[in-house]
Amino acid sequence: MHERIWLKAAAAAVIIGLALSPAAAEDYKLVEPGKLTIATTAEMPGIVPTESGLAGYDGEILAIIAEKLGLKLNPVKMEWSGVIASVQAGRMDVLGGNVAWTAERTKILALTDPTQYFANGITHKQGEAMSHLADLEGKRVATITGFSFIPELQKIKDIQLSFYDTSDAALRDLLAGRVDAVLADPPVMGYAIAQNPDWKLEFTPFADNNPDYPMLTGKGRQFVLGLNADNKKLRDDMNAVLAELWSSCKLKEIGTKYGMSDNVWFQPGADNPRAGVDRPADWKQPHCQ
Repeated sequence: MHERIWLKAAAAAVIIGLALSPAAAEDYKLVEPGKLTIATTAEMPGIVPTESGLAGYDGEILAIIAEKLGLKLNPVKMEWSGVIASVQAGRMDVLGGNVAWTAERTKILALTDPTQYFANGITHKQGEAMSHLADLEGKRVATITGFSFIPELQKIKDIQLSFYDTSDAALRDLLAGRVDAVLADPPVMGYAIAQNPDWKLEFTPFADNNPDYPMLTGKGRQFVLGLNADNKKLRDDMNAVLAELWSSCKLKEIGTKYGMSDNVWFQPGADNPRAGVDRPADWKQPHCQ
């Protein structure tokens, strides 16, 4: 297998010129003046550096944001286990690529409005019924070091967890029969499966809606971009660009290129978890009309 086993059809990034004036570089606290330094695991369909810019769902969004704000792109490949700490410490400007919003992360990062919505699920071999928390009891389950839902996984009875730095390593072990299931980013799993039908794998969203496991089974959870907590001016200007992309449904157009065309990715759930946490109490979740 290739080192990045689902990068068979990485799309070229699309950068569209937008109407607003570029922001002054001195308004932002950047690692390098005039550059947006991006921490990325380089996994499709998140953020993948290419010769012409960035590919992937968040990659194309960040390319649009950088163009709008008059910044150059400077992606830096990292393992996920070090991504949050690097942004928190100011060694990187922004992180993205299927990063879930959590209340805990609001305490250490400035988080943007959502780039899309999602629900977690189980990646498993075709023909196996795995859609509930109970289906993971006693199973060998792979997940990614540093993921926010790990404490919830650890509560499942007799689960045997294995931790990986990358999703492709976890999928290799699933294909080889060394684990029974993978819990990782839904877009990454969906893209990998779509690009490799011969693997005979499935991604099944959790059928549970268990309040004791909100990160695993919650519906309409948000993917966001994260910045250093002191970089709120940049965060706010990024939100202004995201608002335009939601209003025009450009986000759904980008998502369709990466297998994310269903409304589930662009419509919020019934709950509004950020209201009164890192957004005003009357904040409305954006959606694609």
